[in-house]
Amino acid sequence: MTVALKANQFEYKALYKPNQLIYGLGQTAVITGWTVKQAIALHLHTSEYAVIGQLYSPTRGINLLIRNLLYNPHVRFLVVLNATKEDKNAGAGECLLDFFFHGFEEGVSDNGLPCWVIRSNIPGYIDIEVEKSALEQLRESVKFASAKSIADAVNQAKSYALEETLPAWGKKLEFPLSTVQPSILPGPRYGHRIEGKTIAETWVKIIHRIKTTGTIRPTGYDGQWQELIDLIAVVTDEPEDFYFPEPNYLPIDRNFLQEYISQILDDAPYQEGVKYTYGQRLRSWFGRDQIEQVIQKLIGEIDAASAVMNLWDVKDHDKGGSPCLNHIWLRVVDNELSLTATLRSNDMFAAWVANAMGLRALQQHIRDDIAKRSEYDLKMGPLITISQSAHIYDDTWSNAEQLIQKQYAAICRKIDYNDECGNFLIEVDQGKIVVTHTTMGSGEVVGSYFGKDALTLIREICAASPSIRPDHAGYLGMELNKAAECLKIGKQYVQDRK
Repeated sequence: MTVALKANQFEYKALYKPNQLIYGLGQTAVITGWTVKQAIALHLHTSEYAVIGQLYSPTRGINLLIRNLLYNPHVRFLVVLNATKEDKNAGAGECLLDFFFHGFEEGVSDNGLPCWVIRSNIPGYIDIEVEKSALEQLRESVKFASAKSIADAVNQAKSYALEETLPAWGKKLEFPLSTVQPSILPGPRYGHRIEGKTIAETWVKIIHRIKTTGTIRPTGYDGQWQELIDLIAVVTDEPEDFYFPEPNYLPIDRNFLQEYISQILDDAPYQEGVKYTYGQRLRSWFGRDQIEQVIQKLIGEIDAASAVMNLWDVKDHDKGGSPCLNHIWLRVVDNELSLTATLRSNDMFAAWVANAMGLRALQQHIRDDIAKRSEYDLKMGPLITISQSAHIYDDTWSNAEQLIQKQYAAICRKIDYNDECGNFLIEVDQGKIVVTHTTMGSGEVVGSYFGKDALTLIREICAASPSIRPDHAGYLGMELNKAAECLKIGKQYVQDRK
């Protein structure tokens, strides 16, 4: 049975992300940024707001938010909360306010597609399919305010609720939303390993792997993602001051990074509406400073395998909002400090680069503190992340495709031919193909293979060294085939000679 609404009550219907919003019966939309939306709803009656929702990203979230507002013209007031360091760092609330303050103009998005660009220092885009006149009408029809605290936002919403009920500014407007449906190649779903010298290089490889072989699944956030399960990323040589390509195609810049590193290294006091920061979980959440603990652990026992930091609280099962980063492990091998981090759920397009750089900064901090307080002068080893759910949300598929087109081929051309599995020397001797397996550094002989059939030999080599690089295995297959042909026709074989 449908319940009739009172004359001064309205019904908000979201076209996009409907399950991520809190609905009321008023005329004010409250945008909470990184502050949990329930922290605002707790202090308001449903008649005092139309909808309450969080806005994390200007490039991903504003477009859908604007589309929802166009479909709900009864919303005549807007409150934007910018209360936390995360809000200021992301800039989503600032960009949204700039849309209403300064407007927009025609331009291109960061993936090169035509769009409406918000006049703001923070990049923000609206689909070009949305009519300009509709956007201008929305700007003229909605009264807006910025809030710096939960109390400020609540008071502003209550103030708007006391104003005279206004008629809807127009009809419900809906515009087509273009989507990119990826082409998927067959490949394993579980267990992947990707390695790169820098975080930037590794990120492009990760995005390519997910976009080409990832499984498309529905998310719990009103959309889809493309996902691989248990993706191991190994970064071997990230410089101390971090590598940012020029022009910068990463989803973060140096200013954002400095703020983000603080969220990992520094403790944070409890703040209403803020779930946690990683730094808070590491420094004080469990009553102990875990970063200090692992430093002392390694100084006292440099070979320890128990330098562990944990961010998961068993209470997270009950209350929701659990941290994506769950477990950090430090290990010293051959005077080299590595850091391995496990993330249960990882947005690989928008979040992994910041995650990786923040973790690298934590690794450097621990290495430096050990050096200051002991005789150990450790080298920086690799950073390893294990992303149990490594995914790309559907609203970034187009950006991911553009990234791959522009950057992946160039990265693949920068091939480092060193394979940790070693080198293989191929000769033809006494009517047989002879393959000698040596170590990469010292050239120590660790194995030999003999035969006349190239396919049999490459299968034996790959069975004995299953971690051999795919391009190395392909090269060996071609060289062994050449050796086999030379053997058949009695021609001299020389490795790497055409």
